[in-house]
Amino acid sequence: MKRRVVVTGLGAVTPIGNTVPEFWDSVRAGKVGIGEITKFDTSDYKVKIAAEVKNFTARERMDAKAARRMEPFAQYAVAAAIEAYEDAGLDIEKEDPYRAGVIVGSGVGSLAEVEREYDRIQTKGPAKVNPLMVPLMISNMAAGNISIQLGLKGKCTNVVTACASGTHCIGDAFRAIQYGDADMMIAGGTESCICPSGVAGFTALTALSSAQDPLRASIPFDKDRDGFVLGEGAGIVVLEELEHAKKRGARIYAELAGYGATADAYHITSPAEDGSGAAKAMELAMEEGGIEPSDVDYINAHGTGTHHNDLFETKAIKAALKEEAGKVVINSTKSMIGHLLGAAGGVEFVTCVKSMQDSFIHQTVGTKEPDAECDLNYAIGAPVKKELQYVMTNSLGFGGHNATLLIKKYEG
Repeated sequence: MKRRVVVTGLGAVTPIGNTVPEFWDSVRAGKVGIGEITKFDTSDYKVKIAAEVKNFTARERMDAKAARRMEPFAQYAVAAAIEAYEDAGLDIEKEDPYRAGVIVGSGVGSLAEVEREYDRIQTKGPAKVNPLMVPLMISNMAAGNISIQLGLKGKCTNVVTACASGTHCIGDAFRAIQYGDADMMIAGGTESCICPSGVAGFTALTALSSAQDPLRASIPFDKDRDGFVLGEGAGIVVLEELEHAKKRGARIYAELAGYGATADAYHITSPAEDGSGAAKAMELAMEEGGIEPSDVDYINAHGTGTHHNDLFETKAIKAALKEEAGKVVINSTKSMIGHLLGAAGGVEFVTCVKSMQDSFIHQTVGTKEPDAECDLNYAIGAPVKKELQYVMTNSLGFGGHNATLLIKKYEG
């Protein structure tokens, strides 16, 4: 028998707020966190805007000495994890630490550290490389540092599936609790690669928007969309086995009821053109949750703003929900915060839980007129106030990785 899993803590660091309350207030206000890149000189770059985290001071959110041995992607993850841990009212001294784990992923790790040390090799020679280069750079250090900071000694891994990393991490943490590997897990995604190689690489791939207006740059499903806006941050949640949460008197935000994961087996960057892989992930999540397409109230789409993603995800939703596809409300949080790559699924999961809590679906900000082939309800022009019983969130990653999580309103 699979055990029931609930959400008891939320944490976030984003381009529109460095805590969940700040982030959610900005979401409700339709705030856009996109602007000119400040992290490096973009004079020679075609793309000059991104969605940067602002006013984040690591030493104010964690042990200062430890923070100095982390790159931003790990700092964001630790800060969001501490927020989620405290939000859940956890005290590891009262728990079996080997029953509490971490699954937090990053699609890239630290490209900036690679850039710095490569430059040092070229200018000063290999003997001058930072001894901490490798532990600063590698993507598993987000999960590792969370474990160290919070004293969690159970399963500690990271899933790396590009833009689906955060969603797969939450899904795998869900499975760990369902089948008894853990009683509680900290899970989600983190990313920080707004740096020369990150921007140049995605630009060369023709994945990034070249728009100059921050309010019309990340415009998922719009007929004028021309790519995604690179973002950064972290979204982390606490998942618990239901009886464990009830026994300690935890506040329960929602229940995680289903998880679907598939591969397109099609192309390294483009989703399957018929949306079949993503559709199957949604179908598997609904099947596990024991619901029909008519039960889904809202989908937080991957919705990147690239031509292929938005078109093929629309086809996927139609394939999965069939005649109900036109009735469900769909939006893209990336319209406000850009694409956080490996962190996207974590932040968007937080968005779904808060949406359920407040009966509020944010609009897809900046999107004005959908593409003719993107003909579903993308919450354009205004937020939607609606009681939410079942919500799905999708993530699609380069390599053909698809993930869907089904969130259910908790009813005891």
